[in-house]
Amino acid sequence: MIEFVRHTLANGLKLIVHQDTSTPMVAVNVVYDVGSKYEDPNKTGFAHLFEHLMFGGSINVPDFDDPIQMAGGENNAFTNTDMTNFHEVLPAQNIETALWLEADRMMQLKFSKRSLQTQKKVVIEEFKETCLNEPYGDMWHHLSKLAYKTHPYRWPTIGREMSHISEATLEQVEAFFYSYYRPDNAVIVLAGNIEPKKGIELVEKWFGDIPRGNYKKHVLPIEPVQNEFRQEILNEEVPHDAIFQGFHMAERMSDEFYACDLLSDVMANGRSARFYQRLYKEQQLFSTIDAFISGTTDPGLFIIEGKTMPGVTIEAAKKAINIEIEILKSELISDDELTKLKNCVESSLVFGEVSILNKAISLAYFEMLGDAGLINVEGDRYHKITAKDIRNAARKIFRRENCSELIYIAK
Repeated sequence: MIEFVRHTLANGLKLIVHQDTSTPMVAVNVVYDVGSKYEDPNKTGFAHLFEHLMFGGSINVPDFDDPIQMAGGENNAFTNTDMTNFHEVLPAQNIETALWLEADRMMQLKFSKRSLQTQKKVVIEEFKETCLNEPYGDMWHHLSKLAYKTHPYRWPTIGREMSHISEATLEQVEAFFYSYYRPDNAVIVLAGNIEPKKGIELVEKWFGDIPRGNYKKHVLPIEPVQNEFRQEILNEEVPHDAIFQGFHMAERMSDEFYACDLLSDVMANGRSARFYQRLYKEQQLFSTIDAFISGTTDPGLFIIEGKTMPGVTIEAAKKAINIEIEILKSELISDDELTKLKNCVESSLVFGEVSILNKAISLAYFEMLGDAGLINVEGDRYHKITAKDIRNAARKIFRRENCSELIYIAK
């Protein structure tokens, strides 16, 4: 059980404090409820751009990294479709260094054409390196567009087009900042060697005067049920033919999410999983084969991806995958297999609770979803899933008309 104290500031900033006296350190985690799904379809990649801009200097601090390092800490950030997360881990006695820095960039970034140009170049180079120059690097661009026709998950976090970043103006960037990077759209978590009362006092001290945003988020469109098989075939300079299949599944807070997560583990988690044993080891059809879920807060995708061995046709690869899918749709997994899956999940959750940073990120994420206390029922929700639930999930999602398929044919 992870115990915590919750406090909300007058400006709407939500605070979670989790005391852990087993460490001399403290993790400071700030999550903003903004990911790529809140972007204008004609100005995508802004949330990811801001992950970089937030380190480019705020109104009183020209450089973010140096003070953290001088305080004996480290920091990082990540962005996805649903949120943007910033965190620091440093000695508990130096916590105010992190709070000062986070508060200053929440108050106001130091917007300048020079800073924007610098970060745009960084993001554009990342776009080129990971999406254009890497084999299969544009997979999410194609598969997202194929699977989603209405919901803004139809473009990846890095952006739909490179031009959306290169053409971004200072005015557009400032407007995006003052829309989303406000205290009433954020959750801050302090986890580690700090008393809740002291944590509340310090956060009130540093963040209490930041004005709230007082804005309303637009309602995101609901993706219609997919009623036809979709396919795109690409002839590319890739080392192997490859197949990527995306099946629509339920949102993060549904029971079906947990069933699908365990279903993906049955198929492809580790060397004892079915895909590894049958398709990779025994039949030697694939050089790599995997199954995973996108994990998005809104209804996401169950992904199957495989790169074929030389001489193996895409048709043969698809047939082998379909055979495994049909088995999961018709037969219940054994009690032993289910127990093993749940034990793996439980050990993973317990191991995650060892790190104060992991706890800080998880508490912030669940509070953004509605209740930080959900962190303490995560294990129970997995344990409630039965073999029938897993079979029902397979039957529900693994339908041809629910599949978007991307094929890479090596030139």
